[in-house]
Amino acid sequence: MAEGHGEAKGATAHTEADGGARPFPPFQSSTFASQLVSLAIAFVALYVVVSRIALPRVGSVLDARQNKIDGDLAEAQKCRDESDAAMKAYEAELAGARSRAQAISNETREKLNAQSEAERKTLEERLAHKLADAEKTIAATRASAMRNVRGIAADAATSIVQRLTGIAPDKKAIDSAVDASLKG
Repeated sequence: MAEGHGEAKGATAHTEADGGARPFPPFQSSTFASQLVSLAIAFVALYVVVSRIALPRVGSVLDARQNKIDGDLAEAQKCRDESDAAMKAYEAELAGARSRAQAISNETREKLNAQSEAERKTLEERLAHKLADAEKTIAATRASAMRNVRGIAADAATSIVQRLTGIAPDKKAIDSAVDASLKG
């Protein structure tokens, strides 16, 4: 066979247990007491290391984390309070702006209504004045026309009577007939 690492010449490797092999040391009753003492010393040493070094570090990390969380929550609450205050201020400002806009709208409406009323009154006055002037003109035109109608009627009646009868009628008779027909 080939030589292996660290094997002596002529030695062969095998997996079988020797008939005179010793048992596994942790299971030997002669070493059990010393193993318990070693275990107790190792446990106490590990406990001291963990309780004095590792636990304070882990505790400080947990405390720092909790402080960070508390600080973040406080900052978030502060920001929320500020945003609530800003929202209330915005709503108050918006309500104020709406009321000012409503006041301006009412004021403008009142001004326009007053201006429209003044223009309407001025227009009514002008129309009343023009109407009065027109009525005066109509009355003067009617009076003039009536004077002309009287003369025209008298002339027409004279012409008609003269044509029908062949005799010229009396001026007083024609005037009284025209007056009677114009009154009735």
